[in-house]
Amino acid sequence: MTTETPSVLIVEDEPDLANLYAAWLGGECDVETAYDGNEALDAIDEDIDVVLLDRRMPGLSGDTVLDTIRNRSLDCRVAMVTAVEPDFDIIEMGFDDYLVKPVSKKELIRIIEQLVLRAMYDEQLQEFFALASKKALLDDQKTEAERQSSQEYAELNDRIAVLRVRVNDTVQELLEQDGYRQLCQDIARESVIPK
Repeated sequence: MTTETPSVLIVEDEPDLANLYAAWLGGECDVETAYDGNEALDAIDEDIDVVLLDRRMPGLSGDTVLDTIRNRSLDCRVAMVTAVEPDFDIIEMGFDDYLVKPVSKKELIRIIEQLVLRAMYDEQLQEFFALASKKALLDDQKTEAERQSSQEYAELNDRIAVLRVRVNDTVQELLEQDGYRQLCQDIARESVIPK
């Protein structure tokens, strides 16, 4: 996912509403629209960063489209944007966020920014832990003298330090967003990012 210009797929069976969302987001994102579930599944690929998905559509429902996206293991974030009030069935659903219509331009932009930021955090965290596990393995298998004399080991430590700062900066950005402030603070308090 890129933070420069995210690619957004709007899946909405009401063309006027889909076109309104597209107009709102046109200056902020690369926007595609799909007016039903089948069109959405044809349009979605690895280039899509965020899907704004209506739940209740004729033919393939948004729930079915969501399941298919997750079954295809596509690396995108999905926000349900729907008139369907949330119920306990949402617990098992694989979306990343949920907005109840009507929504404003500001809400749509905010949710896209949030989802892109969360994706960036996920990528940073995955890279951080991959590097940290390599460091732990080398710490276990190599002597102190071997590690001290290795340029690759020094570069690994530098990469881990830089990434730790980026992860912390991203967490701070997430903390500054009101909707997730308390949740992120709880997670950050319980975080066990090795130093």
